[in-house]
Amino acid sequence: MFFQYDIIVVGAGHAGCEAAASAANMGSRVLLITMNMQTIAQMSCNPAMGGIAKGQIVKEIDALGGYSGLVTDKSMIQFRMLNRSKGPAMWSPRAQNDRMLFASTWREMLENTPNLDFYQDTVQGLLIENGKAVGVETGMGHKIRSRAVVLTNGTFLNGVIHIGEKQFGGGRVAEKAATGITEQLVSLGFESDRLKTGTPPRIDGRSLDYTKMEEQKGDEEIVGFSYLQKPELKPENQRSCWITYTSEAVHEILKTGFESSPMFQGRIQGTGPRYCPSIEDKINRFAERDRHQLFVEPEGWNTVEIYVNGFSTSLSESVQYQALRVVPGFENCKMFRPGYAIEYDYFPPTQLQFNLETKPISNLFFAGQINGTTGYEEAACQGLMAGINAHLKINEKEPLVLQRSDAYIGVLIDDLINKGTDEPYRMFTSRAEYRTLLRQDNADLRLTALSNKLGLATEERMRICEKKQKEVDELTEHLLKMNIEPDSANPFLESVCSSPLSTKQKASQILLRPGVELRSMVSQIDTMGHLADMYEREVLEQTEVQLKYSTYIEKEKQMVEKMSQLENLAIPSNFNYEQLVSLSNEARQKFKKIQPRTLGQASRISGVNPSDVQILLLFMGR
Repeated sequence: MFFQYDIIVVGAGHAGCEAAASAANMGSRVLLITMNMQTIAQMSCNPAMGGIAKGQIVKEIDALGGYSGLVTDKSMIQFRMLNRSKGPAMWSPRAQNDRMLFASTWREMLENTPNLDFYQDTVQGLLIENGKAVGVETGMGHKIRSRAVVLTNGTFLNGVIHIGEKQFGGGRVAEKAATGITEQLVSLGFESDRLKTGTPPRIDGRSLDYTKMEEQKGDEEIVGFSYLQKPELKPENQRSCWITYTSEAVHEILKTGFESSPMFQGRIQGTGPRYCPSIEDKINRFAERDRHQLFVEPEGWNTVEIYVNGFSTSLSESVQYQALRVVPGFENCKMFRPGYAIEYDYFPPTQLQFNLETKPISNLFFAGQINGTTGYEEAACQGLMAGINAHLKINEKEPLVLQRSDAYIGVLIDDLINKGTDEPYRMFTSRAEYRTLLRQDNADLRLTALSNKLGLATEERMRICEKKQKEVDELTEHLLKMNIEPDSANPFLESVCSSPLSTKQKASQILLRPGVELRSMVSQIDTMGHLADMYEREVLEQTEVQLKYSTYIEKEKQMVEKMSQLENLAIPSNFNYEQLVSLSNEARQKFKKIQPRTLGQASRISGVNPSDVQILLLFMGR
């Protein structure tokens, strides 16, 4: 009944979809197995993509040839570039999406991907032969063989849903949990643990009074996520989000449910996301605050369903409902479904190699929440990398490992494998030490050529990227050579409250002034007007960033070069750490467990001191 597949991907969430697409586009014959074909790429929680650091990840996925950026652009209902008031390293794109259109677009793109088959069934176990994954066994009793397996089980592994005192099995509301895989992997020597996440109630938007809320409109310019296409959404057609707040009265009502709260009564054992706490956790941890912000977000173009961002909870339905009706604008609200918490199994990611292949079992790859991460974007980028590396592994090619200086994706995977995580891992710009290099605007220039060499990023992507780089170089040269006379520049400088010129000056020097933007310069200084016709927004923005922040960019490049010296010092795979008696006990245990490949990796392992690295360095030098 089934072919011999190259790769089987288990789970069709954000990680599974990217894994299946990348492996299939590289030429592998792929089977994507999901419990429900109607929930492929479902946005289980917030109907949004991107945000702080997450937007950079989506841009990187797109530059590498993944689908998330394309799908996001086709299904967005609002776009905002966050942190515009800060430096470009902090700019982060975010889109509000139509939940149903997002999922249907993903499915359509997958169905149009060559080499990719689908099957609806559960997977209850892996086929393991001689320490290698060679297929899966399904709930229907089918044994389907492959050369590699990618597990992207999300929150479904022994998932338990909590709503007040109610507790029942499930990987998502109204969907059953997956059993069998955790138990088998533990029997094979894997370590597993429990984590928790949650989601807020969904509300009937027709029952809300938006006059009591603050409107949050989208940007007047929609940049989007994909370098391959322009977003179809017009700024004037965007749907607004809204902001309201809890109050002390809301908090008092919520506190009445604490005595039956699964979180406070110990029924939830897993650790929740520190940076996205439930509303009851916020009230408990930040008792001094008399209100918390809530974002009222539409779920799509053709639905009245509303997502109440900031009100994630596992309290009873009645307490949720009573508290919501005290929130301004929610006095007459009607609830579609309550919020809930979900507890699930994950496998500490220190058990992985840098290609996301597991250490105990070869040709078995993990991606997404099974590795302890939270968020669509974090899952999607892992899926992309797992799919790429599964294809490379079965074809006996070198793995694709992105360094911390290459991409936020590299930072994420390096953090997971070196430091592990005992709470849901979420990406932030602060986690990246080279964030001036890892901007959202240059992901294509950083990664497209690399992906094109692998056969993933298309020739069309490569041509677009090369054209952009060529035009950035040309424009930079223009600005470095172009002289601007005072009479031409001063009216513009006056409009941006900058001191006038007394002598002619290079255009590149004028651009370095605070408050001066290149697009404004070319549109308002007459001698520069021809540049506006020659170059598109992306080229103008990229050139401006590179010129304005050249000192910082160069400094980070020097840091990368210094660190690369450690990265290039390889540690033999069979290295005996017991012979280094001067190592701290913690460092020796961590080195033996994680088996770092280089001194650079060793230096980033949690619990390892600089003195431990120095001991290794001295020994390797001998």
